[in-house]
Amino acid sequence: MTEFTLYTAENAPEASKPLMADSVAAFGMVPNLHAVMAEAPTLLKGYQVLHDLFQKTSFNAEELTVVWQSINVEHECHYCVPAHSAIAASMKVDQDVVDALVNKTPLANPKLEVLRETTLLMVRERGVISDEQIETFFTAGYGKQQLLEIIVGLSQKVMSNYTNHLADTPVDAPFKKFIK
Repeated sequence: MTEFTLYTAENAPEASKPLMADSVAAFGMVPNLHAVMAEAPTLLKGYQVLHDLFQKTSFNAEELTVVWQSINVEHECHYCVPAHSAIAASMKVDQDVVDALVNKTPLANPKLEVLRETTLLMVRERGVISDEQIETFFTAGYGKQQLLEIIVGLSQKVMSNYTNHLADTPVDAPFKKFIK
């Protein structure tokens, strides 16, 4: 397997240094994902921007978690599943929601389950979902805005999940307790 460098704020490529400082400001550390992404400053910047933008969507903390974790689990991302379990805990998302997502069991909240199902359809069908499936999403209480906002989260997760697959990114110590 190709070895990827885990950059620090000090030895990162020059264009990544301010981005690494942003990571420290946001997370109190440079997550290993960001340390790998620093190799390609545009990737790290794009990821950070999409992370920020996705958090500014109309989704609440539970809904953000449903989109993120549905994609992470579907992509079998060894790094992002525990990382987003930790993020969910920090956002005070009910542990039952996180467990259902990680264990691929139905969510107790029907609206959140429809969000998970729609997110998975977007991933599996590459955005080609039927009018009937879209209507189910709308009937659950979501609208066109939320349907399109899933794409922001999906774009962010493709960046991180694929990076972690390529680099076999080591899970950071604070996230290890969330490995199932």
